[in-house]
Amino acid sequence: MQRRVTGLTAAVTALGMAALLAGCGGSGGSDEVTLKLVAADYGDSAANTSKKYWGELVEKFEAEHPDIKVDVDVLPWTDVDRKVKEMVAADEAPDLAQIGAYADYAAQDKLYSADDVLSIPTQADFLAPLAKAGLVQRVQYGMPFAASTRLLFYNEKLFKSAGITPPENWNELQAAAKKLKARGVKYPYALPLGKEEAQAETYQWMLSGGGGYTDNVGSYDIDSKQNVQTFTWLKDELVGKGLTGPTPPGKLNRAEAFAAFARGEVGMLNGHPTLMKMAAKKDLKYGMVPMPGVNGKTQATMGVADWMMAFKQNGHRKEIGTFLDFVYSKENVLAFSREYDLLPVTTSASQDMAADKKDAKRLGGFLEELPTSQLYPVGKTSWAQVSVQIKEYIGKTVDPNGDPQAILSQIETKAAAEEAAQ
Repeated sequence: MQRRVTGLTAAVTALGMAALLAGCGGSGGSDEVTLKLVAADYGDSAANTSKKYWGELVEKFEAEHPDIKVDVDVLPWTDVDRKVKEMVAADEAPDLAQIGAYADYAAQDKLYSADDVLSIPTQADFLAPLAKAGLVQRVQYGMPFAASTRLLFYNEKLFKSAGITPPENWNELQAAAKKLKARGVKYPYALPLGKEEAQAETYQWMLSGGGGYTDNVGSYDIDSKQNVQTFTWLKDELVGKGLTGPTPPGKLNRAEAFAAFARGEVGMLNGHPTLMKMAAKKDLKYGMVPMPGVNGKTQATMGVADWMMAFKQNGHRKEIGTFLDFVYSKENVLAFSREYDLLPVTTSASQDMAADKKDAKRLGGFLEELPTSQLYPVGKTSWAQVSVQIKEYIGKTVDPNGDPQAILSQIETKAAAEEAAQ
């Protein structure tokens, strides 16, 4: 497929060159184009706000491409998805949006595909699991922008005092949690199944038990035999034995669990790179290992990606492509990943990061997990609502009177209904 053709056919007619330029997105006969990008802020202070990253990147880009200007609006994660949704509803879609989900816009035929805007080398450089997660009906609309995986974090001081080593399977995890509990550790294993991000902890445990959200052909399979067995084990062997701390898992949010770990109150929990900074600020010594599986190392860990998407409304396909090829250069992908302790979404940048001793020391374990990671089924337009159901009900599976089979089947039924309604 030929990339970035303008879509104009025939020769210039009596309308004249000025009209042709106007049709290509220029104004007043000028051939200068301004792209509008709405992006999420990954910073946690004014010092590392994403406004700084985008400002420096755009300055370099515009110096090389004086005919293309880029106007970037950086918003907090609490606002950015809503803002883009409102803009699209008002027929004022940006040219580009860097947010959390793309499938709804793809289903409404509002997006360029990756084929439409990216050069072949740029598109081919995306890591395979991330590119696959960006597909809708086998066409890539979601372009991965940032990624992370999960590892099991453990408190080195607590493990040493309890005389235990990092677990490699569920039985060892339970045995370690029992020893931590015996020494008075508040949360031997922190199990955050609260509404903030329950879908993440849920998915990691499903994968470690050989299951997942979907089956091999991509259909929801939430109440699979493996998933039921996983949550039955959690209910009976961890929560039921008092190994997950004083807060019921259904009421424990990720942010609270991470903060407790940084305070030294958690023996072990699943975490992503952000937790490293939190622990370092508290001078907490910690280790990281792959998440244990039911009988050994988990075959696949959970991956998470945020997405870039290109809207068709303003017709700036060529200019969008030129800008995105610049955004996804190895240099720029590495700069963003290093600034925010995230994983590169391209093969070239990942290889460079893995070869760098400083990067490998911090993020090597996460990088190793990414090529075999499994992402949420974000290509399904139903996923947003299914995720809501998981956040609402999954914590009940491990309550004292919880019924994992019944609750997982309830979520599965609603998921199937949502999928059928699309």
